[in-house]
Amino acid sequence: MSDDAQRTPAHLVNRTPTISGAEIVATLVPPPQFAEASFDSYRADPDHPSQGEAKELLQTFVTPPKAQQRGGFFSFGKKKTPVEPQPARITHQGVYLDGGFGVGKTHLLASAWHAAHGRKYFGTFIEYTSLVGALGYAQTVETLKGAQLICIDEFELDDPGDTMIMTRLIGELTATGTKFIATSNTPPNALGEGRFAAQDFMREIQAMSDRFVTIRIDGNDYRQRDLEGEAVVLSDEAYRFMLADGINSGDRVTDDSFDALIAHLATVHPATYSRLVAGVNIIGVREVTQLTDQTEALRLVAFIDRVYDAQIPIRSTGIPFTEVFGGGMLDGGYRKKYLRCMSRLNALTSGVM
Repeated sequence: MSDDAQRTPAHLVNRTPTISGAEIVATLVPPPQFAEASFDSYRADPDHPSQGEAKELLQTFVTPPKAQQRGGFFSFGKKKTPVEPQPARITHQGVYLDGGFGVGKTHLLASAWHAAHGRKYFGTFIEYTSLVGALGYAQTVETLKGAQLICIDEFELDDPGDTMIMTRLIGELTATGTKFIATSNTPPNALGEGRFAAQDFMREIQAMSDRFVTIRIDGNDYRQRDLEGEAVVLSDEAYRFMLADGINSGDRVTDDSFDALIAHLATVHPATYSRLVAGVNIIGVREVTQLTDQTEALRLVAFIDRVYDAQIPIRSTGIPFTEVFGGGMLDGGYRKKYLRCMSRLNALTSGVM
């Protein structure tokens, strides 16, 4: 990279990444934020016992039971080794983690993936549906068949077509012995929504509901424990200083207007959003305005999810990013997605991630 290039901010709108089915399969691992996640590093909130209970149950779900040690031939001639009591085990083929955002479901999901043996996959709902789009349904089944565990983060229940594809996929793979763990993205105490996600999930996978067990996780959004108010907004002067300071410090900084970025997201597949921000250290967005188009808003949600996975801070001007969803969107069917996105935007703009 030339010195001139290093001293000039990059522009996300100039990037047009592509991705093949094989490349999607290769990316089906926990995001960098959870590359080292483990059950030991999960901090269960003592005020919410369901978190610790969920951790223990998942540990037994992905690890084989310890072999019991017995005495000698016909149990004669040798003392029996005392057998330690085994923790309760999940006998189902699937686990559904039900609960609000920010209670550590993804951390637990990644911990389970790391602890599991054999071939395994970890991805978001949109990554698996993108894989079906790239490979075709039959080839996707063949590719995933034989996996010991498949983890699905942020299982979506609001797109009937995609939900049908995923439930069919789960049905075929559980029939061959694959285990599944899925999470929801329901906010806690949000007009009662948090209590219905599990019921919705079981209804959608009705033919397999007897193979899944629901684990409810209560708690508060950990991202907001040290945050108050709206997403942080910079003045124009502070924004320019941020760009210059980041570049002089050797960071890879991007600079795009909000309208241009939203328009560009429509031109690249959501499965490539992680590649869109690859190698970036700071994302700069100028003149943030409110969105009233549902399709544009959902693309932004998918984009922010990948930015959050990569833990890239966002610096912006205009209105606070947490006010971007207008036109009554927070009262509509995608309320859960928008609230989760607002939580992440608050963390990404404040630096508390």
